[in-house]
Amino acid sequence: MTPPFTESVVEEAALAWLESAGWTIRHGADMVPGELFGERDDYGQVILAGRLREALVRLNPGLPQEALDDALHRLMRPEGADLVVRNHYLHRLVIDGVTVEYRAADGGIRGAQARVIDFDRPEANDFLAVNQFTVSENKRTRRPDVVLFVNGLPLVVIELKNAADENATIWSAFNQLQTYKAEIPTLFETNGLLVVSDGLEARIGTLTAGKEWF
Repeated sequence: MTPPFTESVVEEAALAWLESAGWTIRHGADMVPGELFGERDDYGQVILAGRLREALVRLNPGLPQEALDDALHRLMRPEGADLVVRNHYLHRLVIDGVTVEYRAADGGIRGAQARVIDFDRPEANDFLAVNQFTVSENKRTRRPDVVLFVNGLPLVVIELKNAADENATIWSAFNQLQTYKAEIPTLFETNGLLVVSDGLEARIGTLTAGKEWF
């Protein structure tokens, strides 16, 4: 008997495709903060600091620990008064690298760019897809369907709907993303792409894009 076409079926199909493309898959329910494999201290923390720290070490073998700690701090605590400003700030750090200074062995101060993502060798990066990733902020708790992390940074948020439900269109998914942006904005500070899909049709857009640009 063919299983009913539901949102969970669309979600599992998306995860299966991502896994075939080389992404590691984890279920949000298994990522409980404070536990052994929780990967974060609380539900308000959206960057997976352990993965980000490992990537900084791996991609910047010539930089001392103090420089890497500085880069990690700046990525975890972005500057900016609102979401769009912080997103732009972090986008530049991800693309250009984090400018850091450190004291060299001769006592002089050196400057360098700490790479966050290796754009030349994709295999040097860590790709993780998490479904139902719980985020709590401002007394709100939300669980986006799928979040894609690269080196611990949540770069893509995917919201899915059921094509068999005439009341749950991809634009319902679009509206859900707008709710998430308002209620759990921290998740979107490093965001590069938003995706909405019902399993038959998919649209992609940026953080500030309206419907007409998806």
